[in-house]
Amino acid sequence: MKAAVVRAFGEPLVIEERPDPEPGPGQVRIRVEASGLCHTDIHAAHGDWPVKPTPPFVPGHEGVGLVEELGDGVTHLGVGDRVAVPWLGKACGRCEHCLSGWETLCEQQINTGYGCDGGYAEKMLAWADFAQPVPEGVTPFDAAPLTCAGVTTYKALKVADVRPAQLVAISGVGGLGHLALQYAKIAGATVAAIDVTDDKLALARELGADLVIDARKQDVGKELKKHGGAHAAIALAVNPAAFEAASAGLRRGGRLVMVALPAHGTIQVPIFDTVLNGTSVIGSIVGTRQDLTEVFQLHAAGRTKVIYETRPLASVNESIDAVLRGDIKARIVFDLYAGK
Repeated sequence: MKAAVVRAFGEPLVIEERPDPEPGPGQVRIRVEASGLCHTDIHAAHGDWPVKPTPPFVPGHEGVGLVEELGDGVTHLGVGDRVAVPWLGKACGRCEHCLSGWETLCEQQINTGYGCDGGYAEKMLAWADFAQPVPEGVTPFDAAPLTCAGVTTYKALKVADVRPAQLVAISGVGGLGHLALQYAKIAGATVAAIDVTDDKLALARELGADLVIDARKQDVGKELKKHGGAHAAIALAVNPAAFEAASAGLRRGGRLVMVALPAHGTIQVPIFDTVLNGTSVIGSIVGTRQDLTEVFQLHAAGRTKVIYETRPLASVNESIDAVLRGDIKARIVFDLYAGK
C-alpha cells in the first residue's frame, strides 16, 4: 500500500510503499477511500506542539473507508461496512472521563495520526469500537471533514451552550468555520462570521451568516458590541490575535470557546473585565462518538453542506503549503483511489 509518511519534523512527507497492516484483537483494517487534511495534521508533521508524535508516522484523522479485515473479537462490524476514523482513536473506557461522557478527556487515549498511524494511506488500522459507522446517504468525501471539522465544531457549540436567538461569533470561516456556522444556524442562533479573506467572507454569506465582519478593516470587538455583544464566540482561526479580538466582543456572561491550536498561542485575559462581566474562557477538544453520530445524522438529513475539493495523496506537500497560505476555501480531501 502507498502511504504519506512523516520521516522528520518540518520535512516534506514521503510517499512510500508499505506492507498492509494486520489488525490485532479488537481492530479492523480499512481500505481508505477519502482522508481530509486538517491543520492538526500540519502541526503533527511539523512537531509544533509540546507533546509530539514519534516519526516515522502516517498522519491523518479524517479517514473514511470500507472495512476489509476483522481482528479477533470484532462482531459489531462486518467486511464492507463504511466507517470513519476520528482523532479519538481509542480511549480506556474505564476512567472518570470515559464513564461520565467525556471520553475525549481520557488520559489514556490514543489519537489517530498522532499516537498511531492515520489515514494518509491506502490502508489503515482502527480500533473497532471507535470506528464510526457512516450512514447511507453520506459520501466518504463528505464524511471525512465531518469526522473532525464537523464533530469538533458541533461539540464546541454544545460546550458554548448556544441557544435560539443568541448571537454567536464564528472566528475563522474555513474547514471548521463553515460547518460551525451551519450548526449555529441549526441551533437557531444569530451568526456573526469573522475572517480576513474575501473568499471566506463570501462563503459565510452564502451559508447564511447574519453578520459578516472583515477583521482586516473592522474592529471585531466593536462590531460585535454594536449588536449587543456575542453570547458565545467560537475561536477557530489559528492566530492568537483572533482569539483576543473575539473575546473583546463578548457581552456580559459571554463565553469564549477555544478550539484552534496555534503552535505557540497565548492570550491575555483581563482579570478585572472577566470578573465584572462574568465572562468565561473554555477549551473544547473534538467530540465523542455520540457527537459524531449526531453530526452524521444531521448531514444525512440534508441539514449541512460540506465544502471541499479533492486531490490525490501524491499532492500532500503542495496541499499543506496551500492550507498554510490560506488558499483553500474550506477543506481538502485526499482521494485515495484517484485515477485507479
